Amino acid sequence: MRNKFDEQLHSLDEQLTHMGELCETAIAKATQALKDGSKEQAKIIITEDEEIDQIEKDIERLCLKLLLQQQPVAKDLRRISAALKMITDMERIGDQTSDIAEIILSSKNDVAADDIHVIGTMASEVSKMVRNSVTAYVNRDLELARDVMKADDAIDQYFEEVRDEMIDFIKEEKGENGKKIFDLIMVTKYLERIGDHATNIAEWVEFSITGVHKDSAIMHEG
Repeated sequence: MRNKFDEQLHSLDEQLTHMGELCETAIAKATQALKDGSKEQAKIIITEDEEIDQIEKDIERLCLKLLLQQQPVAKDLRRISAALKMITDMERIGDQTSDIAEIILSSKNDVAADDIHVIGTMASEVSKMVRNSVTAYVNRDLELARDVMKADDAIDQYFEEVRDEMIDFIKEEKGENGKKIFDLIMVTKYLERIGDHATNIAEWVEFSITGVHKDSAIMHEG
């Protein structure tokens, strides 16, 4: 019975890893589409978000199966319940990339390469946070999970810098290119939110390992 349970836990790890990879790909595609001003690529990103939604449902079913059909001990319960929380954040990451794609579709002007520099850096960093948070879960790596949490401060700083810079541009140009600048602020906000979701994932990884969640009284023994 335990062998079967362990096989299903391994399958859970594989599916979570795949979902994380889909999120990373979506972030990369959204950033490139923004840089290229590609509306066709933006449409593809929105369509591919359905795959992220579907794997969320698949993982949820597997987790419920593990809870209902097996007899998990406390540490397994933490692992499964953490996975259920993690997939919610990963699904929202998919939504954020779709939101960026919607901005591309609604934009009348292409985004110049100079505009994308900091946004590209932010996208790379939040993608790394997503990857590391899922890797931390699979490898039971508490230190890596905590590194992800620390990295969120840098993402917040990037957002504040871009926001302040864009606000100055709006003032200087007296409204010219206002929508384009606002769109760029929104893109950075969505990337900042992705960083928040990756941090949430890392916090649930910490819970799955230690039994303590950073922002709650949740605690289990075992």
